Amino acid sequence: MNTTSPITSIDQFGANSIWSQMLAGNRRFATGKPEHAGQDVATRESLRAGQRPLAAVLSCSDSRVPPEIVFDMGLGDLFCVRTAGAVLGTTVVESLEYAVETLGVKVIVVMSHENCGAVKAAMEGGHDADLPHIMGELDSAIDLAREAELDDPADVERILVAQTIERLVDSSEVIRRHVADDTVYIAGARYSMETGRVEVLSF
Repeated sequence: MNTTSPITSIDQFGANSIWSQMLAGNRRFATGKPEHAGQDVATRESLRAGQRPLAAVLSCSDSRVPPEIVFDMGLGDLFCVRTAGAVLGTTVVESLEYAVETLGVKVIVVMSHENCGAVKAAMEGGHDADLPHIMGELDSAIDLAREAELDDPADVERILVAQTIERLVDSSEVIRRHVADDTVYIAGARYSMETGRVEVLSF
């Protein structure tokens, strides 16, 4: 990826190319060959007037999983929304709608990750009274996994992504319309801490 502003890049690439570009960046990161492009003074200054990110990423708040680093992207490339367990909420949905409607992103990535502390706590029976919404969504994913006789946390993390994508489309008329019109592509992913690679999930 070069150091030019993503404001021009977004007009040059379709959704498939943007997602491929992100996965190529992840391969660089995972193999220890990140380019760190788009993190220079010129890029920073070029973005002062506004942003036009390539993609939006909904991921976990976990400090070990920063999307910009995982995908080897630069300033202004990703519009990131992060919550514990990467679960949805009104603010999350509205933020993603803003990314689509106002910023013009063509790709939304919903990404879980290996060794998610929130998933682990929920699987161990944790019910944090301060996080009822988060635990409720995680419990739902766990229940689906158990119905399918799956008890590996990795499977729960994958199911959570599928469930989150479904809920996002169901709860947002804006995103549902763009998906139906083929102007937005939603990708599911799971990040492996062991390998540094992003697993592409298909549903």
